[in-house]
Amino acid sequence: MSTPRDAFYMARALHLSKNGRYTTDPNPRVGCVLVRDDDIIGEGWHVKAGQGHAEVEALKNIQNATGATAYVTLEPCSHHGRTPPCCDALIKAGVSRVVAAMQDPNPLVSGNGLNTLKAAGIEVVCGVLQEDALALNRGFIKRMTTNRPFVRSKLAMSLDGRTAMASGESKWITSNEARADVHRLRAESSAILTGINTVLADDPALNARIDEAIVQPVRVVLDSGLNMPLTAQMAKLPGRSLILSCTEDRQKQQALQQAGFEVYQLPDNNGRLDLLSVLDFLAAQHINELLVEAGSVLNGALLAEGLIDEYIIYMAPCVLGDQGRGLFKLPGLQRMADKKHLKLHDVRQVGPDLKLTYTPV
Repeated sequence: MSTPRDAFYMARALHLSKNGRYTTDPNPRVGCVLVRDDDIIGEGWHVKAGQGHAEVEALKNIQNATGATAYVTLEPCSHHGRTPPCCDALIKAGVSRVVAAMQDPNPLVSGNGLNTLKAAGIEVVCGVLQEDALALNRGFIKRMTTNRPFVRSKLAMSLDGRTAMASGESKWITSNEARADVHRLRAESSAILTGINTVLADDPALNARIDEAIVQPVRVVLDSGLNMPLTAQMAKLPGRSLILSCTEDRQKQQALQQAGFEVYQLPDNNGRLDLLSVLDFLAAQHINELLVEAGSVLNGALLAEGLIDEYIIYMAPCVLGDQGRGLFKLPGLQRMADKKHLKLHDVRQVGPDLKLTYTPV
């Protein structure tokens, strides 16, 4: 049974877990607090895949954890991966109680960790601040439960809903502050997805530029016809650059591979990449959170198929006029009955711009 103090210490564990928000991929972000006699005797968080889990980090500088309560934002693991099971470490340390925010959605763990602790005579409580824990690892949870990543689309627009001038000129609609915020979104993401038309127009780097230790997101380009320039700057940057295509042109594939790209052929849908197959493929690549930075064609296609989980829209206090380019290309919408509904979850000001967070209804 939970106590009034459990939420207090779990909030601390959740705060610690956020220290790994840019580095734990593809693992979840996890924090741990060890408490005895209402004193915190150890803290830790998971920093990077392959390194110690939060429980191990919290225990490593403690001489004696006997009788302590461990507050963990995710059920302790019970299987041998790149590191030993955290359940075994807690049992060996002599903790008497474990409070978990949520059960691990990973089928290799899911409930087994909690049962292992109970079998060792440890009191177990699960579900303290569960909603906060769910929000912390939406990508990991979705990949483990649906075999698809959590998909977030980032869009920037003027007050009249335009993303660029008719000519395609778009630098810059939003402020320096909004663009800095986007780099933090990128750093939190496992991968950034765009379409070949955006690459041909802008030659984007698709990397995260922030002054913190990060694991750079994987760069993914949908390029049905393999029209990617061999000189594109992203191929020269550290990290992975993937091209997903549905063409069988081996000569083009080899040339792009030699230029530094990974090229994968996926199923098509009427001559274009099948978007469901794209998401399935990216989940198999251990992509938890996918950030879409694309034009109206790809965003329209993803919206039409209901594949976006969240929209982040930066609205700048400017007007680009009725000839400017829109957010979504949706030629199938002909009547008001066909309109797409979104639910507003958050509004905040970033510099002079508004940051709007929506989910599909």
